[in-house]
Amino acid sequence: MSNILQGKVALVTGGSRGLGAATAEALAGQGADVAISYVASPEKAEAVVEKLKAKGVRALAIRADQADMAAAKPLVEAVLAHFGALDILVNNAAIAVQGKTVDDPALDTVNLDRQWQINVMGVVATTRAAAPVLSDGGRIIFIGSGLGSRVPFPGVADYAGTKAAIAGYAKGVQRDLGRRNITVSVVQPGIMPTDMASAVADKLPEAIMDLHAIRRIATLQEVAGTVCFLAGPDAGYIAGGVIDVAGGFQI
Repeated sequence: MSNILQGKVALVTGGSRGLGAATAEALAGQGADVAISYVASPEKAEAVVEKLKAKGVRALAIRADQADMAAAKPLVEAVLAHFGALDILVNNAAIAVQGKTVDDPALDTVNLDRQWQINVMGVVATTRAAAPVLSDGGRIIFIGSGLGSRVPFPGVADYAGTKAAIAGYAKGVQRDLGRRNITVSVVQPGIMPTDMASAVADKLPEAIMDLHAIRRIATLQEVAGTVCFLAGPDAGYIAGGVIDVAGGFQI
């Protein structure tokens, strides 16, 4: 275990599973105390907390529904009450509603609208709640998606739109907070073995794999490692950028 983040407090939204859990573990592995938010599974969240504590750091799971913008301030306040500070915010929580084109008569607009609420407005609310109390020199890292920049197949317009919105929002947040030496970055993973991609990750068409210079999907650890680097002391001049972790994916 490295200690380069010792003394830092991180909040990872959506940290009970998938990339969020992997990121929480990676941050704890570098010495950070970590809070995670979750919405549906206290058992999974507490299991992650126990893994973090086993690394010798403080850890806490907080239930907060990112679809409810009013939940953001109590979430941040709970982190401050427990740890006394907030240095690193990882905006990870999101959902993916995909599969139908925008002209499909059966388009599920209710869940698509909920996707915008969680992936954009919920992220905005959490960032607004955290920004005034984030320590000077702190870090905000948004988890975007390669689909925010490149869309190689149909049926993902709204999801891609939410991630493109986050990339633009992050640049504005960086401009606002740069005077406090807070850095803001977007990590855009490619396809990963998460719940979102479980239906396709093991059987991607050759045409999709051919778009990857490195012909495989990302590992959670590779993406989490990038987040940890951006959270660390060597990334203090990486500001307002979008970093792809997508195996050289191009269309």
